[in-house]
Amino acid sequence: MVPETQINEFVERLKSAAGTNLESVILYGSAASEEFHAEFSDVNVLCVVRELSAQALQALAPAVTWWIQSKHPAPLIFTWEELQHSADVFPIELLDMQERHRVLHGPNILKELHVPLNLHRVQLEHDLRTKLLLLRQHYLSAAQDNKKIMHLMLGSVSSFITLFRHAQIAMGERPPEAKRKIVELLAEKLRFDPGPFFDLLDVREHHLKAETGNAQDTFSRYLRAIAAVIRAVDAL
Repeated sequence: MVPETQINEFVERLKSAAGTNLESVILYGSAASEEFHAEFSDVNVLCVVRELSAQALQALAPAVTWWIQSKHPAPLIFTWEELQHSADVFPIELLDMQERHRVLHGPNILKELHVPLNLHRVQLEHDLRTKLLLLRQHYLSAAQDNKKIMHLMLGSVSSFITLFRHAQIAMGERPPEAKRKIVELLAEKLRFDPGPFFDLLDVREHHLKAETGNAQDTFSRYLRAIAAVIRAVDAL
C-alpha cells in the first residue's frame, strides 16, 4: 500500500515550512501508479518552489529531514525556471514524471513542461551502460553468495525495465504501461530471453519464491538481455 498518511503529512509540513515559496508538490513514479510494491518501490516527490536560496533550503530542511527519517528518498527540489532549463539533460526522468504522477499541492507544472527528445537516446545509452557497470561491480563483490545475487537482480530489475521502456520510445514506438508487456515486446523485437525479468517480477509480487540455487544462471541470462538492449540502442 502507498503510505498516503505519511505523504499527506509531508505535504502539510512542506506547506507550513515554505509558506508562499512553495508552488507545487507532485508524487511521481510507481507510487502514482498501480506498479507500487512497498518492499521495493520508493515514494518519490517533486517540489517546485519560487526561489532556492540557502535560507529557503534551511526553511525546508526540518520537513525533508522528517521525510527521510520516515525511510523515503529526499524530494527533488527545483524552481520552475530550473526545471524548464533541465528538461534537455533529464529527458528520461521528466518523461517518466509526465507519464506517471499525481498532484499533491498547487498546479500541475509537469503538464506545462516541454521535454525535448534530441538528447534522449544519448542519455538512455549512458544510463544503460552506467547501470550495467554498477551491476557487474556489485556482482563481483557478491559472486559467491547466491542470495546476494538474487537481491542484486531484484533491486535493479525495475530500473532496467524503465530504461527498456525508453528504448522503445527511442525506437519510435509507444511503449505499454505494464512492466511485463514492455519486456515481452522488446524481447520479441530484439530476440533476447525475457524469462529472468518475468521471474524477478514474480518474486517481487510474491507469486514466486526466490530460488537462490539457480541465481548464477538467472544472472547470466539477465546480463545477456541487458547487453542486447544496449547494442540495439547504440545502433540507433
